[in-house]
Amino acid sequence: MRIRYRLLDLRLGAVSMAVRAILKMGDPQLLQVARPVTDFQAPEFREAVLDLRDTLAAVKGAGLAAPQIGIDLAVVLFGFDRLVRYPDAPSVPMTLLVNPVIEVLSESLEEGWEGCLSVPGLRGVVPRYARIRYRGRDEWGGQIDRTVDGFHARVVQHECDHLIGRLYPTRMQDLSRLGYTSVLFPELTDPSAD
Repeated sequence: MRIRYRLLDLRLGAVSMAVRAILKMGDPQLLQVARPVTDFQAPEFREAVLDLRDTLAAVKGAGLAAPQIGIDLAVVLFGFDRLVRYPDAPSVPMTLLVNPVIEVLSESLEEGWEGCLSVPGLRGVVPRYARIRYRGRDEWGGQIDRTVDGFHARVVQHECDHLIGRLYPTRMQDLSRLGYTSVLFPELTDPSAD
């Protein structure tokens, strides 16, 4: 569902935004493999880019994949300077990544806590590859090619999982390390928005 609303910015005036509802775990659309983008000028793709940006800004998350807002395209958006949900995480550059490909550069796995906008209110410990290279296109078809590690690598792997129909609980090795954010991390100011 797409909701348009007007956001009042005192510096710029009223700005129209499209914020989509985020699909929740259990919705069959989250289990599908996303279609690759073939036309970077297609209205469907251009609208998806705007909706991803507007929705991620509204929910203040680390990232968002097109399937999470009901768009069947291989597009992810991620990045932030600082997040309330992950106060110790280093910043990740804002990136719109189209048709991503991940190459594992180290078989070493790191465990870390993850949450998801499609699995609200919960966190779990998920093993992820420590160092990866990701490639794809930006919103205009230009090449993106980065080698990353740590939290940046975790965010990319998490968001790209949405493009193959996976949510983080399916990556967990120990479900006893899955719980409510409000219980596990009561110091977070808005744990229900995970």
